[in-house]
Amino acid sequence: MTIPAATPPSGAPGASAPEAARTARARAHSFNTVAAQYAANRPSYPPALFDAIEDLAGRPLTGSRVADVGAGTGIATALLHARGADVIAVEPGDGMAAQFRRTLPDVPIVRGNGDCLPLATASVDFLTYAQAWHWTDPARAVPEALRVLRPGGALALWWNTSALDVPWIAEAAERAGRHFGLNVSAEQRDVGAHVADPSGRLGLVRREIRWSRRVPLDTHLANIGSHSVFLVHGEEHSAAFLAQEREHLLTVFPDGIVEETYNVVLLFATAPRTA
Repeated sequence: MTIPAATPPSGAPGASAPEAARTARARAHSFNTVAAQYAANRPSYPPALFDAIEDLAGRPLTGSRVADVGAGTGIATALLHARGADVIAVEPGDGMAAQFRRTLPDVPIVRGNGDCLPLATASVDFLTYAQAWHWTDPARAVPEALRVLRPGGALALWWNTSALDVPWIAEAAERAGRHFGLNVSAEQRDVGAHVADPSGRLGLVRREIRWSRRVPLDTHLANIGSHSVFLVHGEEHSAAFLAQEREHLLTVFPDGIVEETYNVVLLFATAPRTA
């Protein structure tokens, strides 16, 4: 199971706007404390995702100038680099950027975020956000994306979301929802063009790619424990859930190997070819 955040989290029901903003900021910055755990245990992305991006763009990633925004520890950046792209990473967090440099010392990284990109106008062929667009303000991030893309350039936003049609994943999501006060199904429904770009200016199109990975139970638990909702609720509260989750999952996967199934949601847009 993964716990998605399709929009900046709003906090408890009834929270005021300032409280919601503080909650969102806390969740956005929480990853810096667990950068190594994030890098070691978070899922990657399937080759079919990058095939879909190239197909929609009508051009290969190989040889293209790509900016990967909210790059984190470099999971997506590494795959783009391996695909032959000329990649620059953009990351706001100290801890994540430090882990990125350890993982990908030869890939340039600059500090910044999607609301104010530290990139020149019309400077990239592809602008990518892996698990990161929901931390932006679309009113600012959409114009910034269009500014830095070259004419005809491509914007690709994607998220690994849990395959809630798999019974054990749906049951795990329900347990997490009860423990943390989440509605995982509702959050996943919000991974869509209407939330990513309320203005409709981008004309985003949607694709889904299903994939899975088999990992030890400890890796699975470390993966879900690296999500922001766990990090901001405190170690004791999160540890209690993870201990209970271990017992539940051992009844489903007695050999200790968990098959995680994901639907990658890809939102794609092309910048105008002329101003």
